[in-house]
Order: sequence, then structure tokens, then C-alpha cells
Amino acid sequence: MVSGIVSYGVYIPRFRIRLDEIARVWGDGEEISEGLQVFEKSVPDLDEDTVTFAVEAARNALQRARIDPKRIGAIYAGSESHPYAVKPTATIVGQAVCTSSSFTAADFEFACKAGTAALQACLGLVSSNLIDLGLAIGADVSQGAPGDMLEYTAAAGGAAYLIGSKDVAAEIEGTYSFTTDTPDFWRREGMAYPEHGGRFTGEPAYFKHVTGAARGLLERMGSAPEDYDYAVFHQPNGKFPVRVAKMLGFSKKQIEPGLIVPLIGNTYSASCLIGLAATLDIAQPGERIFVTSFGSGAGSDAFSISVKDKIDDIRCGAPSVRDYIGQAEYLDYAMYAKHKGKLRI
Repeated sequence: MVSGIVSYGVYIPRFRIRLDEIARVWGDGEEISEGLQVFEKSVPDLDEDTVTFAVEAARNALQRARIDPKRIGAIYAGSESHPYAVKPTATIVGQAVCTSSSFTAADFEFACKAGTAALQACLGLVSSNLIDLGLAIGADVSQGAPGDMLEYTAAAGGAAYLIGSKDVAAEIEGTYSFTTDTPDFWRREGMAYPEHGGRFTGEPAYFKHVTGAARGLLERMGSAPEDYDYAVFHQPNGKFPVRVAKMLGFSKKQIEPGLIVPLIGNTYSASCLIGLAATLDIAQPGERIFVTSFGSGAGSDAFSISVKDKIDDIRCGAPSVRDYIGQAEYLDYAMYAKHKGKLRI
């Protein structure tokens, strides 16, 4: 049985802040932007949060392929910025997009790879014939303390994927995960902002896990980088995905269509999934996509995806990633701080 992506949708808020505006307050803008290879990032509106992003992305996924929401048997919402510590995001999404209550739902949390973990769970249920369609979501309003390096890239957005075995637009040929206990990033209950172990961020965290998952899947599939037309890697900044692609043998040309972090920042649980969506927006039947996420703490999920003829039927059914990127309205730091809730009484 062929299982995979039946449809997909994204949502990126229209508000942006340029990194040189953040640096005007805290540091050297040109040096930071060039160093991170990120130039602006998305910012939520005053009435937007992880739930609203998840709902909009899910609605776009349903609209793109004209899916009856009654077919959805599972909703899993991955995020590290769920509005409630005890109250599922997934049930709110379900109430907003489903026309029945006959589905299972849960929230996932694994830093920036919670969305791909949700995707794997849906894939397992579909492949086991336990459900018809699963809705996997990655959405975040990511946080960084004022003046902290995280503030320069912590962005906002969401992506939703409908996983099934009928009318598949992109087959998930295989998946592989690589996980260890690496404390590179954390936030305790009640803390307003996360903390990070800067020296752990690169080599023992991101690069070890992304290469571990990617090489594990390539070996399992008996494939090589040149067998793929595109590749998408988690995008905490603009440098890491370019570097890890080179380490693994993928070219810059393969990753360019999905490399959207320079324009919208790091959307955390949505990052890899929005990059995949940007690639699906242009991929043709018969082409293959290699995807590897990363979540601090730490772990990576890798996927081998084959694009099918059905992609042509759904491609224009909902806004593309580039459609959202093109709708930019810029804020100064004061309005950005208000939108992000950095002004606390």
C-alpha cells in the first residue's frame, strides 16, 4: 500500500521585522544578518498564536485537495509554544476544521521536530489501516529573550499535512530517526524564554543528529544524494542547512527551493515542513525529495518522498509558500515587542 501526503497547507503571518531593526536596538545588524544568513523574520499579529496558525494551515490543506474533513481520524499538533500547558491545541484545531468528533487527538512536543514526529505518527496509523486520513501539524510562535541571539531568528508560522493512502500526491517511501539526550536547548515550566547551551548547538546537536538520521535513511533506502532532485533540512539559520547539505553530499541547487529561512526566520516546528511545502509547490511528478528535521534535546527525523501525478491536481488549490512570503508588512522594534508580548506588566 502506498501511503504519503494527500495534501498540505501552510500559514505565515504577514508581519515582518528586519534583523537590522532588532540590531539597531541590541547590536550590529549587518554583521549579525550576514553571519546568520537571515535578513528578516515573520511576526504574529496581536490576535494570532500557535492555534490560529495550525487552524489556518489545516484549512488550507483541506481546501487544496477538496478533502471531506469527516475522513480525518487523527489530529496531532506539534509545537513548543502551545498556548496552554494543560489543554490540547489539537482539540481546538479539530473543533475548527472537522465536521464530526470521531477522531483521536494529541499534542506533540520535541522542540523544532514536533511536527515531523506528528507526521510519523499519522503515517503509522494510516499504514496500519487504523484511520483513513491523519492531520499532522507543526506550528510555533517561537520566543527569544530581548537581546539574546535567539531573538534574531525566532519566527512564527505553521504547516499542516494530510496523510493517507488514497489519492496520494507524494509517497513517503521511508523514514528514519536518530535521537540522543543532548541538552542544547530547554525551557522550564513558567519560564518566559528558553535557554540554550551555545557551544552544544552545532556539532553535538544539529549536525550530529541531522547527519545521523540522513545517513541512516540513505542506507536503509539504498539511495544516494544524487538520487534526489530536492533536499530540505531544518533551518535554524541560513548557514546550517547549507553546511549540512554539503557534508552529506547534497548540492546547493537541491536545497534552494526549500531554503526559506532568510526571508521568514526559524518557524521551529513548522520550519522543515514549510520548507517541504515550498518544494512541493514546484516539484514535478517523478521527482524525489529528501527531508530531515531537527529538534533540540535532541533528535532528527528523515524522510524519502516521491512526487506523484496527483500533485498537479492540488498544487494551485491553496496559497503557496511564496504567496505568503510576498505579503510582507514591516514593523519597528516597538510594535514588534508589542506583537510578541515582550512588554510585561
